[in-house]
Amino acid sequence: MKVAIGQDSHKIDDKNKDKKLVLGGIEFKENYSLVANSDGDVVLHAVTNAISGITCKNILGKIADDMCKRGITDSEEYLKEALKYLEGQIIHLSIAIECQTPKINPKIEEMRRNLARILEIKENCIGITATTGEGLTEFGKGNGISAFACLTVETFHPIERKHLKGDEN
Repeated sequence: MKVAIGQDSHKIDDKNKDKKLVLGGIEFKENYSLVANSDGDVVLHAVTNAISGITCKNILGKIADDMCKRGITDSEEYLKEALKYLEGQIIHLSIAIECQTPKINPKIEEMRRNLARILEIKENCIGITATTGEGLTEFGKGNGISAFACLTVETFHPIERKHLKGDEN
């Protein structure tokens, strides 16, 4: 088993009215988007970063930047690219989102369905929570959105262990 944490955050962009707010691959009907070269989906970015933590292949660096330069701005494509390097089965995904707006709870089930489709796992293996953080951070004050993802993967290949003194296994 391997466990990794991924994080991402973006500032709110209330000037670009042509761009939509997307979280977990789901469009929200807000009058703002997030500042980013891509669609700025902090949820999918956090999951992608968690996968990078397991695979040690940094997708949201040069690889996603190159994809973006080729006009690929859908964060689902970055996540699918990260999944190509994953040698294991995702067992559980937990996502925590911090923002003042939008209201996340009405879209949680839709986000879970979409993530289950992309990751090819059951919806009941995905937990999503949201908080305003009582307005204590820039995200809770409404200046951006932050997401953390904790990913548990059962690896296909056993992790090699060096036998330690006293280790009988």
